[in-house]
Amino acid sequence: MAIGLPSEPDWKALIKSGCRLFVGGNASVPYALIQHLIDNSDGFSDIELVHMLALGDTRWVNDEYKNLFKANTFFIGGQAMRQAVDEGRADYTPVFLSEISSLFSDGTLSLDAALVNVSPPDEFGYCSLGAAVDIAMSAVRQSKYVIAQINPQVPRTAGHSYIHVSEITACIEANEPLVEVMPPPIDSVAERIGQYVSMLVDDGATLQFGIGKIPSATLKYLCHHKDLGIHSEMLTDSIIELLASGAVTNKKKTFHPGKVVTSFAIGTRKLYDLIDNNPHIEFYPSSYVNKPTNVAKNDNMVAINSALEVDLTGQVVADSLGYDFYSGIGGQVDFVTGASISKGGKAIIALPSTAKNETISRITPRLAEGAGVVTSRGNVQYVVTEYGIASLKGKSIRERALELIRVAHPKFRSQLLEEVRQHYWVPHYQEKYPTDIPELGAIQLKRLNIQGEKFYMRPLNPADERRLQEFFYSHTKETLRLRYNYDPKQMSREKSCNLVSVDQTSDVALCIVRQEGSRITIHAVGRFYYNASNNSCEVAFVTRETQQGKGMASRLLNELIRIAKAREINQMVAYVRGENTPMITIFEQMQFRRLFTGDPSDVELVLNVSELP
Repeated sequence: MAIGLPSEPDWKALIKSGCRLFVGGNASVPYALIQHLIDNSDGFSDIELVHMLALGDTRWVNDEYKNLFKANTFFIGGQAMRQAVDEGRADYTPVFLSEISSLFSDGTLSLDAALVNVSPPDEFGYCSLGAAVDIAMSAVRQSKYVIAQINPQVPRTAGHSYIHVSEITACIEANEPLVEVMPPPIDSVAERIGQYVSMLVDDGATLQFGIGKIPSATLKYLCHHKDLGIHSEMLTDSIIELLASGAVTNKKKTFHPGKVVTSFAIGTRKLYDLIDNNPHIEFYPSSYVNKPTNVAKNDNMVAINSALEVDLTGQVVADSLGYDFYSGIGGQVDFVTGASISKGGKAIIALPSTAKNETISRITPRLAEGAGVVTSRGNVQYVVTEYGIASLKGKSIRERALELIRVAHPKFRSQLLEEVRQHYWVPHYQEKYPTDIPELGAIQLKRLNIQGEKFYMRPLNPADERRLQEFFYSHTKETLRLRYNYDPKQMSREKSCNLVSVDQTSDVALCIVRQEGSRITIHAVGRFYYNASNNSCEVAFVTRETQQGKGMASRLLNELIRIAKAREINQMVAYVRGENTPMITIFEQMQFRRLFTGDPSDVELVLNVSELP
């Protein structure tokens, strides 16, 4: 049975000058409907248009309509809107995405009408809000009138996306494509960030992610994970490959198991076709999807969000560049909060270390004047750049400053450390900034599977000061005697600092760590000390007692040999106590040979690196 549609809007009967209208946003802006209003706008003035991110032709902020419309956006997007906000022709209202609907319901921003883009009604008279349920459903429920653009190109999406044709006051019909946003090209920086972020995602985790190069790169490196779930305010084309890979099953989700949960989609027609009549992908209002307590109902929730700037205490700027508003708060705080209180959850901020062709560091000693904090230093657990992962949860100001300096661009690390020293955030003896080991390649963190357990091998760095101290005090007297040839009683923070503050372009210090939640524990350390006078290096190791016999020292030694060979070092030397048979065996298995010293209690072993094939 054909469903009858309401008549075209008689604008003068529905709205008046000075009223407030909601306009559907993201990829589903009802452009033809807005043009219909413009064409019938004689006598109207000062109409406020409130909306989310509006993609495409935001003509209502053009100077020619300054007397007719005043835009009030919850998220700035596109140059025209950004310029209008900068020039005062449009307003920006910062608010958590989960709370926007309450502005409509409590009368803070009462709505006279909602202008939305919907699919044609089905046989029962239900239209779908399609790719943009977000705050549109709340606006529909709270507006005096609902004025719709009936559009056959709007996909019909599952979940709570439906409004009945009887709820629509007036409508026009328009066959208008949704705005398409092509996936951005992934550059080498985004690739490296994506690889690091993927290392924080365990099998069975539930994901939230945004739009842009970094989420796209991250999802690319998750295609070999297992039983991932998605609970994200938005979907982009990046999920298409991830879904096709079989990595997403949603069966480990503890909230809406078996379903992808979202509130809006931005991408290409391929994405819009994917969500059309797809029962596995459900759309719900932002007030539901973004509600932190709902986010937290997903165990192992991983929230991946971006930033424009992060200071050395962990404060995150995401919506402004100095005094210039750039985007919006969106759902970052909602998901960071939800992930933080989720059982096994992780809140990740990912960003390039620099901007403007590496002339500006995004890791800064202080926020730019005028910049606004979106996510506080108390909420952030991880900050990821192309130089690694900074773990901030439970860290002191000193510890988090050192963590963040480590993931800053190398050319800014010295300057950042000096700024920190001036503010007395680090002790006087903290003089060296972290350096990378070039021979490890672009990704300094190497994943290891040791007897079924997950570990990582990476360079030691100044942020490991307390971890190395804990590692020292975990040893038995026998382990310490075999390593140091005497019985050391203390590892002060200053001494520990000296041991982890290594110029890795000369000496090398590697560690094998295990990460359980936000706790990082050192289980083995291997290093060599370079002697420039004869182009040789001295090698030493120590392994936590509970991990001995599992091959950690062999892995470290193998990597040190590889680095020494790459640096064209002639010879590696090791001095081992005679009774330390396991360590002697490891060296000999790596082609080290014993030298006669005349003292059986001390064994000297050498490897002629220059003779290796």
